[in-house]
Amino acid sequence: QLQLVESGGGSVQTGGSLRLSCAVSGYRHRNNCMGWFRQAPGKEREGVAAIYPGGGSTYYADSVKGRFTISLDNAENTMYLQMNSLKPEDTAMYYCAADGFSQCDSWGPGDFGYWGQGTQVTVSA
Repeated sequence: QLQLVESGGGSVQTGGSLRLSCAVSGYRHRNNCMGWFRQAPGKEREGVAAIYPGGGSTYYADSVKGRFTISLDNAENTMYLQMNSLKPEDTAMYYCAADGFSQCDSWGPGDFGYWGQGTQVTVSA
């Protein structure tokens, strides 16, 4: 059983930065994919970024490439999402997820077994 707790959300202006954290407790399969997702009101949950803990490979949605960086501190069992150059369209509830497929072969919302409760990110124009 895993527990994931996000933190770091908030309100920023366009162009600002935020760093989200996801603290993971419980036994985690070290090679299973981990990721960040977001969901805006009235929209489906979408993948933002994923990381394969075993090799460190990272994957990003086209909309955030070059602006967001996903990372994982295995010693602290904490995953991060550094978000720079934020835009109003990045406004959403952000969720971290764990226990996905090995090597992130697929990283859609249905591919993860555990989720955090979410942290709100609001970007104003």
